[in-house]
Amino acid sequence: MRPTRATVLLTAGLVTLLGTPAATAAETPSTLYVNSREGSNCADSGPGSQAVPYCTISAAAKAAGPGQTVKIGMGVYPEALDLDRSGTPGKPIVFDAELADRMPAISVKSLTITGASHLVVRGLRPTTVRVSGSADIELDRLRTSGGRVPGVIIGGASTDVRLTRSHTSDVRIEGGSQRTLLGRNELVGYEGPPVTAQDAPGTVITNNRLVNDCLASASVIGTSTGSALFNNVVYAYRTAAACPDGAPATGIEVAPTAASGTRADYNLLVDGETSWLTAYKWAGTVYETAAALKAATAQGEHDLLVPSAMMVVDGNDGSPIIDSGDPTAPGVLPTDERGFPTADDPRQPNTGKDGGYIDRGNRETQDWLSRASVEIEENWAPVGTTVTAKAITDTRWGGLTYTYDFGDETDPVITKDRTATHVYTKPCECTVKVTAVTGVGVKATGETTTKVTATGPLTAGFTTRAVLPDSDNPIGYTRPLTYEFDPRPATAAPWPVQRVDVDFGDGTYAHSDHMDRAYTHTYARPGDYKVTFTLGDKKGAVNTVTRNVRVEYAPSGYAAVEPFRLLDTRQGGSLQAGDPTSIVLPVGLADPKHPLSGSMAAAVLNVTVTDATQDAHLSVWPSGQPRPITSNVNIKAGGTASNTVTVPVGADGKVLAQLNAGKAALIVDFVGYYQPNIGRRFTPQNPARVLDTRTAGGKLGGGQTRTVKVAGVGGIPADATAVTFNLTSTGTTQNTHVIAYPDPAKRTATSNLNPEPGVDKSNQAIVPVGPNGTITLYNNAGATDLILDAVGYYAEDGKALFTPVGPTRLADTRTTGKIAPGATTTVAGIPANALGAVVNITATDTTGAGFLTAHADGTARPEASSLNTRPGTTVPNHVTTPAAGGRIAIWNSWGGSNHVITDLLGYFTQN
Repeated sequence: MRPTRATVLLTAGLVTLLGTPAATAAETPSTLYVNSREGSNCADSGPGSQAVPYCTISAAAKAAGPGQTVKIGMGVYPEALDLDRSGTPGKPIVFDAELADRMPAISVKSLTITGASHLVVRGLRPTTVRVSGSADIELDRLRTSGGRVPGVIIGGASTDVRLTRSHTSDVRIEGGSQRTLLGRNELVGYEGPPVTAQDAPGTVITNNRLVNDCLASASVIGTSTGSALFNNVVYAYRTAAACPDGAPATGIEVAPTAASGTRADYNLLVDGETSWLTAYKWAGTVYETAAALKAATAQGEHDLLVPSAMMVVDGNDGSPIIDSGDPTAPGVLPTDERGFPTADDPRQPNTGKDGGYIDRGNRETQDWLSRASVEIEENWAPVGTTVTAKAITDTRWGGLTYTYDFGDETDPVITKDRTATHVYTKPCECTVKVTAVTGVGVKATGETTTKVTATGPLTAGFTTRAVLPDSDNPIGYTRPLTYEFDPRPATAAPWPVQRVDVDFGDGTYAHSDHMDRAYTHTYARPGDYKVTFTLGDKKGAVNTVTRNVRVEYAPSGYAAVEPFRLLDTRQGGSLQAGDPTSIVLPVGLADPKHPLSGSMAAAVLNVTVTDATQDAHLSVWPSGQPRPITSNVNIKAGGTASNTVTVPVGADGKVLAQLNAGKAALIVDFVGYYQPNIGRRFTPQNPARVLDTRTAGGKLGGGQTRTVKVAGVGGIPADATAVTFNLTSTGTTQNTHVIAYPDPAKRTATSNLNPEPGVDKSNQAIVPVGPNGTITLYNNAGATDLILDAVGYYAEDGKALFTPVGPTRLADTRTTGKIAPGATTTVAGIPANALGAVVNITATDTTGAGFLTAHADGTARPEASSLNTRPGTTVPNHVTTPAAGGRIAIWNSWGGSNHVITDLLGYFTQN
């Protein structure tokens, strides 16, 4: 119709008002999307785009037109899918469902196609399929689940319907349908034959697996003339005795009315030893062999009858179905039901038509190529050496094509041989890759590394690093003084090293036949060691390198624990002079009641000696190291003395303690430990008095406690986790012991100080901070005044880490002269960068009661004391003090002259 002027004007007005239409026919999208999964943003009223897909397939079906593809994503689609729209020749409407591992996985209630043409439906799982009055319909990769009803019915005079690569049952082609193709399907018969073509001329049944019950596997009846049955595999899954009438099923049945123009060849029929199957019923006559059928009808010349289905129908090695079909048969597809292409098994003769190699049945036997690897004959060699790469695969067939990439930017080598050679022109750690490809394009890739070295002599070398723990796990551990030596980064080795001998310099050795690892060794003590590597290569060259390695403890943080008793020999025997006692520290699971880190580097102990039979001193040192000349506790006969001890952990998780004279009982309390990469840093400070009962609160009576605020006072931050104190008793009325502990509700069974009447005594204590920033003091008996001076604290933002050392004597005035009253001695030998030091200071040969004060050299002397001296008594104390320039100063009060001995236990540095 010619448009009127009014129509033209109206259209022009709409364009002016609304603008140019957003899409024209030429801009119709080629793909519509369906996705019902949660979060897909689907809408059946939407555009069907990837961003806004349809929720149902039916909605997409109503919108789809010629040439469009409907992509169906994984989801739930509880719908009966009815299709009646058509594409055009060359522009079908395609419904393409997402597959799972090459198999259909998307279910719908049913699929019905009525009066449509030029459609493709692929990858669905309907219960049933019905096609009626339709033309040029492709049903591909479907899987029906209708049970005992026909899975697929093609009727209503449909033409050119193709059911391919599907799994269904009781297929019926009827109602005058023409030129129907069944190809590469698995068809099972339940209530009827796997496939029945009735009044369906030109039906083609090619390359299917037909599994029958007690009826015919393929029944071509009625006026189904001009049909074809080729390359099928037929077998029954019941014996004749199991069938109702006791008669065997029929393999191929062609009725007299359908025999005209119908052909059959290259089929394989399984006929069990108990005559499960009547091979043929052709035009009303039964034939038990292919030869008999051929003689009578000229059909089935290349059909095979085999006695058993085992190892046959699945295409196992040697199966007669392999490479024996007719590649020119009507309806042959290029791929099987899994999408695999036709493949030629080189181990099997090609007995198909004209030497063809298509398999019979729905599946095409493939070469299983799932993995590949590559070996290098000379995987460590200098530049200029010809190296050979060899591919290793799990192929059964061989005949692969190999592509070798030698990883040096040269062109790949493509060959049919399993090996390829190459000459590198420059050093590299090159990755060699091989890609193996079958004749049908299946690929597998493998790779390895080859070492291409510079030419030159073997030159040994090694790197060194301290091995430090990274957790406080009680089970795994890294012992202190553990070092790693690695020859690989520092050695120039043109040829493979086949001998590695390591001398760690402490009398221990290691050996290997390969240079493929680093060597880890734990030393018993710090010091300088000559470490030697001797290497030998495959060409006989030998080279040795020796280097001096300094082994020392690593800087560590402090882990505070609730103190607990580790050892008490009063119940189990006393210490004997000259006989070291082994103290097992709670390293890892050594103490099941107190599982602590397996990697602690140094322990903080409170050591008490009592019931001494004569004046003596006690030394504590790491197990596995020689006894030092230092001492930690000095005891008078019949007395009790205690001191804090910081000592490195021995390589076996123990420390040793030994008296120099007489006998005594030993009590050891565990206070805390140091370890790299965990714990808190320490901030030293000049002593700050946080408690003096002489001026506040009065003496602490027997059985009494006093809770003291320590965090947030005296320069100690509120977030401190532990505080180091100098704890002093004075004015004591009777022998007693004092405990310092964090939680007032949980008094520990330990002690920190042993006060005596008429004697001022002191001891350093590291105490975890308890509730509300407090600690609690407990006095066991009598009454005593207590003085508490804070000399530093541990906190997350503390300044310094602690490096333990084996007990080391720094100074002894017994060789240089006494310190006079009011005089100061300077002690050197501490690392210059240390912010603080942990020392054991001992006063002896004292002429008058007084005290010593330690502080950083060159700084103002604080008023607090570090140690109380008294005539006739040798007094030690564990002292933590600031240091400056590698030195500390020790001032002697005006009480009397003293000899002073200073032993270094460790130091703090800002790391």
